[in-house]
Amino acid sequence: MKIDTILAQAGSRRDPITGAISMPIHPSAAFQHPSLGQSTGFDYSRTSNPTRLALEESMAALEGGVAAFAFSSGLAALDAVFRLFSPGDTIAVTEDLYGGTYRLLEKFSRFRNLDFLYLDSSDTGAVAGALDQPRVKGLFVESPSNPFLKIADLDALGKITRERGVLFIADNTFLTPVLCRPLDFGADITVYSATKYLGGHNDLIAGLAVAGTKELGEKLAFIQNATGAILGPFESWLLLRSLKTLALRLKKHEENAAIIASFLNGHNSVKKLYYPGLPTDLGHAVLARQSSGFGAMISLEVDSRARVEHILASVKVFMFAESLGAPESLVTFPLVQTHADMDPAALERLGLNDHLLRLSIGLEDPADLLADLDAVLA
Repeated sequence: MKIDTILAQAGSRRDPITGAISMPIHPSAAFQHPSLGQSTGFDYSRTSNPTRLALEESMAALEGGVAAFAFSSGLAALDAVFRLFSPGDTIAVTEDLYGGTYRLLEKFSRFRNLDFLYLDSSDTGAVAGALDQPRVKGLFVESPSNPFLKIADLDALGKITRERGVLFIADNTFLTPVLCRPLDFGADITVYSATKYLGGHNDLIAGLAVAGTKELGEKLAFIQNATGAILGPFESWLLLRSLKTLALRLKKHEENAAIIASFLNGHNSVKKLYYPGLPTDLGHAVLARQSSGFGAMISLEVDSRARVEHILASVKVFMFAESLGAPESLVTFPLVQTHADMDPAALERLGLNDHLLRLSIGLEDPADLLADLDAVLA
């Protein structure tokens, strides 16, 4: 079945008693047993809930995975995935990644005696060299990365990880399964901050992990139940509702982003522009090969810190906020928002400075977005 059809009917055909087309919300904590030793398939909502299960099965189908798991946030999903590793393991990680993920790894996962090797995951040779080290048991990539939108060659990395027996985890938040399915390229697990494009309305917090094998699915199911950071039934229903329009929303997001990127490219006040949809971008060819689109995130380095402050104070259509993937176009200052907890030495090494802004291009009329940027960059 095609992705558009799976999306349009996400959660439907689940209630044979009433024929409800919209999946009902089941807020029950516990479920009655028919008799001793029998179950309806639902016993306690931490373990499984009908509304959450409808979401999880829809996501598994969208991603081409064996099983999916819905968590209370993207970081909760990541925390569950990193619990698959054992003390003493090293995981190779995209170096320019979301600051909250960096905080999770450095401030919590290291206490479990995990080690992290940060690298440029768009450099396939560097990744291969890192994975040759005997203690490296996993590879975690963001592609596009956050905030520099670097593109990892998922197909090449999938081959490398299979050859070395390394667990391959891909954060696909910026693209969603509509544009790219990392499991198709050899990833073992795909993770999402479902708060972003999957949710798409700035009205829920959620995370998802999709397993590519039965064995990984069983392990993640155990972790989800044991740690309990589950997504509630109402948020699960909201996410199912959002999936139905995901393909349509992404198309408009991308159309707007292409227009904005074209305007910013070569602008006198923009010193560096990061958008893989531009043919001149270093990751363009790779992403064109493994994705049906380029997403709607743009990062730019302007000419001064004063310019940054002027933009944040003066935009009229864009909103100064730190999320992404919703109808509203947002401008984010990574240094003091999304990446504030990153080590200063790491920030300096990456070039993540006080001139860098990140744009999440929304669904507004592009003429209004262009006029807004033109005014604040003039």
